[in-house]
Amino acid sequence: MKQFLVTLPRNLMGCFKGWRLVWYIIAILLTIILVMSDLDWRYFLATRNPELRSWMWPAVIIGGLLPIYLPLLLLAFGFLGRSARLIVTGWAVAQAELLGALIVIAYKAFTGRAHPAHTVGTDISHVFHFGFWRGGVFWGWPSSHTTIAFAMAATVFTLYPKQRWLGIVAILYAFYIGIGVSMTIHWFSDFVAGAIMGSVIGTVVGKSFRQNIEH
Repeated sequence: MKQFLVTLPRNLMGCFKGWRLVWYIIAILLTIILVMSDLDWRYFLATRNPELRSWMWPAVIIGGLLPIYLPLLLLAFGFLGRSARLIVTGWAVAQAELLGALIVIAYKAFTGRAHPAHTVGTDISHVFHFGFWRGGVFWGWPSSHTTIAFAMAATVFTLYPKQRWLGIVAILYAFYIGIGVSMTIHWFSDFVAGAIMGSVIGTVVGKSFRQNIEH
């Protein structure tokens, strides 16, 4: 708990330091390209298959619930089993999720992007309501589901560099969540930006907590 609180401000600032800031710029530039080239809209039209969407819709539910329960389970099993590794992992994942949520909320509060409709209609993939709180913080750019999923995955991947299978499983989970929401409640560029930002956040948090895992 102490490390969670002590490192929180430092890791928040660390997400925007040096080369990491470049990745946010890349996320923005890729979004501009995907929107202006109409690739977002074409991807939307290509993924309206009902069967495909039925396979991907669980990603919305899982991506919303797992970030709540996973840290609690890790911490509970860690304390019950007196496993310092599980406890550290639980706090690290929780911090990555919190930072991901805070950063995404900040972006959404100022970008106000319209989310896709359930049925094909007018192309609204270009609609952004720039300004403060014009589109709320629950919908829009980037995808919070994706950002948090990739933040979790990158944290695990960074915490356990010698157990690559664990990191690979986490990354596969993140891709399922990201691609799933891009076919249901988000635009493709929301997923791309969220994946980049979440990976940056998770790497920062993972490196911050890794020394506690290794000792």
